[in-house]
Amino acid sequence: MSSPTSLPRHRVTMQDVARRAGVSKASVSRFIGDDKALLSDAIALRIEKAINDLGYRPNQMARGLKRGRTRLIGMLMADIRNPYSIAVMHGVETACRRHGYSLVVCNTDRDGEQERQQLEALRSYNIEGLIVNTLGKHMDELRELQAEHPMVLVDRKLEDFHSDIAGLDNAGAMRMGLVHLKARGYRDLVLVSEPQDGTSSRNERIAAFDLLVGQDPEVQGARLQTGPELESLLRNFLTAPGPGAKAVFCANGLAALAVTQALRALGCNLFDDIGLIALDDLDWYPLVGSGITALAQPTHAIGVRAFECLLERLRGDAGPVQRFDFAAQLVVRGSTRQR
Repeated sequence: MSSPTSLPRHRVTMQDVARRAGVSKASVSRFIGDDKALLSDAIALRIEKAINDLGYRPNQMARGLKRGRTRLIGMLMADIRNPYSIAVMHGVETACRRHGYSLVVCNTDRDGEQERQQLEALRSYNIEGLIVNTLGKHMDELRELQAEHPMVLVDRKLEDFHSDIAGLDNAGAMRMGLVHLKARGYRDLVLVSEPQDGTSSRNERIAAFDLLVGQDPEVQGARLQTGPELESLLRNFLTAPGPGAKAVFCANGLAALAVTQALRALGCNLFDDIGLIALDDLDWYPLVGSGITALAQPTHAIGVRAFECLLERLRGDAGPVQRFDFAAQLVVRGSTRQR
């Protein structure tokens, strides 16, 4: 026999509140909506007491649909497993909560078909605005959504797509890292990135490295990509003659992990044989050798600014599109000791 505590609890309705307070259902609706000022103080107090006594919780989704507002923000992520994505998403969610919005997150797993399906899903959720971090495999669908809702891009620009964007000052971060390496005495440099796939932030970092190294006659620079051949390519870099001390510049956290694993496999004495600096600052960086020097991205601030920009658009800002470039922070550890 079931105990009384196991019986399903009756869901308190607006009618229950009205009955307890001795008012009409319309008055309760006004109290929990935007028309509270139409009620007398005495009636408002009775309704408030009835709500507290009964533990009534309004159906926010139903209220939003009735008023044409759901207070839902959609977020499309290229890879939710990436630590960068998680950190930015946390910033967005924190800002959403502060302003009374909820976040719906869809992950594409870098898959074009998943991106199409997730865009359709976001439309069905009746979102009010959208924050996008993706390669943009389905531009027509993105443009359709942008025509319906405000949209802000995070980290990655999309070609021929006019939208606000918040992300890192990639050229500035690369300059900061190269200046640090040179000041520490490194002269033979290699940039390791993931394969180029059209990601604008990746392209900007590569272009900045090429430009800055090409302008400095005192340093030598080359580029490598992550993949099965990375270990042998790094071996060649380590053994080849160069103009001075060698260092690897990792373009993101995934490249830093691949490089660290390859250097360990090669038997390098980290970080005596080679210097290392990485864009992003991940939790495991201090645990490798004497710690990996990092260019930390203000991911939380990027996420917050992306939402705040979207909120301004939701409130009617029709000004020209804006780009918010955040500066990296240099975190010096033992991987770039003085040479």
